Amino acid sequence: MYTLRVEHGEEKVKKTQATKTARVILLTGVGKTTLIKEICKVLKTKSVNVQGFYTQEVRERGQRTGFSVVTLDGEQGPLATVQTSSDIPSGRQYTVGKYNVCLQSFENTALPTLQVKDKQNRVIIIDEIGKMELFSQSFIRHVKHILDTKGLTVIATIPVPKGRPLQLVEEVRARPDAQVFTITKENRDNILADISTSVMLSLKDNT
Repeated sequence: MYTLRVEHGEEKVKKTQATKTARVILLTGVGKTTLIKEICKVLKTKSVNVQGFYTQEVRERGQRTGFSVVTLDGEQGPLATVQTSSDIPSGRQYTVGKYNVCLQSFENTALPTLQVKDKQNRVIIIDEIGKMELFSQSFIRHVKHILDTKGLTVIATIPVPKGRPLQLVEEVRARPDAQVFTITKENRDNILADISTSVMLSLKDNT
């Protein structure tokens, strides 16, 4: 069987013995969340059970002021906000650049979507496995459990490598059952079909 890894915008197909269809689909590059939303629409038209969350920017007067986490069931909560002297809570702070990570809000909103009872014909969406989310040890445990659960197909977004590597991101990227798509401005309008095909192959292999 063939496995496809898409790295740095180039498609590389290699044949290996006893290789199973990838069930961990990773998206990196530009426009990841927009593509995640499109993938969810496609999967729902195919009667696939989809659960999980995505993150999106919060803007005020044209300026980005933070990020929110949104579940596929429509629940929403803050993920990070621009720091000011009045809105930084007491206790330990979790910051990325100018943003204060709202750890409790993230966990309360996102983690319930990562609890799986029925694996049949199911896809888990994790957008994203990034620096802000990885402040949560509970999130890390949930992600590892999901990735190691046979019969599940996972679509996750990961950041473009820069600076100090994120341990869990590198572990996920190196998994033998992972398939990495690098999204660029040039391919983002055409790559949806390739990703959808990979997901459907994974679901078929999991049945």
